Amino acid sequence: MTFSAFIVQLLNGLAGASSLFLVAAGLSLIFGVTRIVNFAHGSFFMLGVYIAYTLVEKLGAGLGFWPALLLSALAVGAIGAAVEVLLLRRIYRAPELFQLLATFALVLVIKDAALWLWGAEDLLGPRAPGLQGSVDILGRRFPTYDLFLIVVGPAVLGLLWLLLTRTRWGTLVRAATQDREMVGALGVNQAWLFTSVFALGAMLAGLGGALQLPREPASLNLDLLTIGDAFVVVVVGGMGSIPGAYVAALLIAEIKALCVGIGNVSAFGIEFNFSKLTLVAEFLVMAVVLVWRPWGLLGRPQAATRNNAAVEPPLRAAGKPLLMAAAALAIALVALPVATAGSPYVTVLAIDLLTAALFAASLHFIMGPAGMHSFGHAAYFGLGAYAAALLMLKAGWPMEAALLGAPLVAGLGAVVFGWFCVRLSGVYLAMLTLAFAQIVWSITFQWDDFTGGSNGLTGVWPAEWLTDKTAYYFATLVLVAGGVLALRRVLFSPFGLAMRAGRDSPLRADAIGIDIKQIQWLAFVLAAVAAGLAGSLYAFSKGSISPDSMAVGKSVDGLVMVLLGGVQTLTGPVVGAVSFTWLQDTVARSTDYWRALLGGIILLLVLAFPQGIAGFVGQLFDRRKAV
Repeated sequence: MTFSAFIVQLLNGLAGASSLFLVAAGLSLIFGVTRIVNFAHGSFFMLGVYIAYTLVEKLGAGLGFWPALLLSALAVGAIGAAVEVLLLRRIYRAPELFQLLATFALVLVIKDAALWLWGAEDLLGPRAPGLQGSVDILGRRFPTYDLFLIVVGPAVLGLLWLLLTRTRWGTLVRAATQDREMVGALGVNQAWLFTSVFALGAMLAGLGGALQLPREPASLNLDLLTIGDAFVVVVVGGMGSIPGAYVAALLIAEIKALCVGIGNVSAFGIEFNFSKLTLVAEFLVMAVVLVWRPWGLLGRPQAATRNNAAVEPPLRAAGKPLLMAAAALAIALVALPVATAGSPYVTVLAIDLLTAALFAASLHFIMGPAGMHSFGHAAYFGLGAYAAALLMLKAGWPMEAALLGAPLVAGLGAVVFGWFCVRLSGVYLAMLTLAFAQIVWSITFQWDDFTGGSNGLTGVWPAEWLTDKTAYYFATLVLVAGGVLALRRVLFSPFGLAMRAGRDSPLRADAIGIDIKQIQWLAFVLAAVAAGLAGSLYAFSKGSISPDSMAVGKSVDGLVMVLLGGVQTLTGPVVGAVSFTWLQDTVARSTDYWRALLGGIILLLVLAFPQGIAGFVGQLFDRRKAV
């Protein structure tokens, strides 16, 4: 790469950093004050692009272009304020993960609303008037609009600094970031403070999206693509640090720009394509930063507390009603293929429900009793699925051996990743699990010769004695039931008690000699083995496997299953997995706008059952006993 090309790529990175900073700054503000991990923040960015496109069409691409960008940002800010007042204000006292579930449901609703309003086609806006040309930089042409974007980032950073340090509102925001309860005790109207902060954060995301209109088309995929990058920037910079968000956005954008500029490099007869690193560069940066400095580049380390969270009620052994319900369910599951012989699809759906139940139970194992929140649990589901396929197709193992060996491969992956992850906690732990999952996904997606790349692997069929779906259903039922019961047995063992002690009171657990990190590490591995078994069963049931099985969406599905059923009960993940998978299948076949309908149902369930479906049913039984 020549010197002139190097300079131009640095400038490209500066331009890309501006929009990324705007989104991340809004997300950091919202989290700092409201403590909500807003999964819908990427949707606000997407709306900013779409609304800007519509306003430019209405007002004209000439004099109306710049007012359209500002108006679109204000419109997104108003939408954000409405979301906070109508939805989030009702769940501030709910557990943080349920707030995440509500914002995820909002993503589904907004995506289908955009599909209904603007259609599925990508929409490319006009060039910015007055900035349509390019300038000469060391003999290379560089877009004038990108020079404008380079100035926007520092300008917005300066304005935010003035707002937060030179105004009374900014003082209240900074105070609320440190101690929300004390701000309320001083007579400040917390509700409207939260609304204004959420509106400003949404407006910044909308502005970031609107500014991208001349550079990239409005697309329905922008929401999830943007939220992943925004989370990374916020965590790398330090939660709640606006300057940190700018430094992190600059670092990540420059690294990605340089990877594009370097392109293909040959060394010792091996050719490496640096451009492919752009898929995972930000997650590599996040993994390195979190391992080296867990609180981010400009963040502050969290102070140790005697009790990180309210102690959850102890897990209880199954009572007589639950045992009777379990027996009835077992009989129903055994009789299902016979009762639905005329509808083979029911058996196929039942296999999907069973594998989803085991996947959700494995995630609950570390989320609930161990208190470790994972945003990347699909990595182990995918490792199990790919290991089963590769052991059979490449190594020539029989299906039975591949099915049982695949979970061990997933467990080995967790041995490596878990060693780093358990040294963090809270959002930082969750984001590091996401980083490792994205690294695994990127390798799988790009290793065409070994994993099949984006096309995946086909021909992953079960052994001859399991080719009949009914036979495979019974094999799946036995393995899933065994996996769920084994996880349950571990939770009531001394190891399970140590897990919960480390979750509820880490200082006291450490004082009595429990090695919390070692316990958490082993729990991480056990959960990965169970997820790997679910993945291998899934691969053989479908006959193929693709990188989607370990993508972010799959991890989010697992979180939704656990939260929908209830984190505080052992039956919750199974109930949530069955409910979510069945709803997804049923709703998707009933309407083109199935995401909005599914998101609406999830929102209703979150508002009606803040403890999850199984938790709500458990509360009803407890009330009846009390009476």
